Amino acid sequence: MEEKIQILVIEDEAILAMDLSDTLEEEGYYVIGIANNGRKALELFKTQRVDLVICDIQLKGDWDGIDTISRIQALRSVPVIYTTALSDKNTLERAKHTFPSAYLTKPILISNLRIAIELALFNFINKREVSAQDDGVELNGILEKDAPSRETILRIDNLIFIKHNYQFVKILLEDIMLLEADGAYTTIVTNDRKYAIRLTISTLLERLNEPHLTRVHRSFAVHIKKVEGFSDREITIGKHTVPLGRQYKQAFIQQFQVW
Repeated sequence: MEEKIQILVIEDEAILAMDLSDTLEEEGYYVIGIANNGRKALELFKTQRVDLVICDIQLKGDWDGIDTISRIQALRSVPVIYTTALSDKNTLERAKHTFPSAYLTKPILISNLRIAIELALFNFINKREVSAQDDGVELNGILEKDAPSRETILRIDNLIFIKHNYQFVKILLEDIMLLEADGAYTTIVTNDRKYAIRLTISTLLERLNEPHLTRVHRSFAVHIKKVEGFSDREITIGKHTVPLGRQYKQAFIQQFQVW
């Protein structure tokens, strides 16, 4: 199942807020809400799942954008992109103490916004993984980049993020039905979507390191828990039928316990 990246927009100029929200939606993201002041932003953050915050530094009310982000980060770490018409040194110094992922000056170019979001998500997940390893915590997350293809996979616990239509989308590992190879590409098939990723099936399986995904043919791997039936030559998984290769048959059968 695909879940869109959820973004909280904090902007007190209504027209700019709506334009930014519309742009984000067109890019494939989901805007969970628009807050025109710090207190409303904090309430939205408390009650919604927020993957990224885009915040104007100049806000009306008791808190400016930097004060607001400080309070948000006191609740939970989240990647932040500041937007502002200001670029003075004092403002920049204050903003730096909240460790933003990016600092965009208005008017915002869509190309700069797109890059800022991708880097913010990429670096945030990377930072979480490195931090956990430094603390001696064994984390299931992996962050790898394939040099020839420059294809990125982000993994945290039982989900992955892959690049799809210029953004990272989330896929639960348990929702993957099968993988289908086509040369240098592999298609990830879920119940209702397909995602082509520029990695060989062997490389993708190695990166995912998911024991329930089993190679059953030189061009196919299946999620063992999604199998509905099989014979000596083929496997039924949902509405799909995939071949069972002779050299993979024994390893496939060994996935099952015999009672």
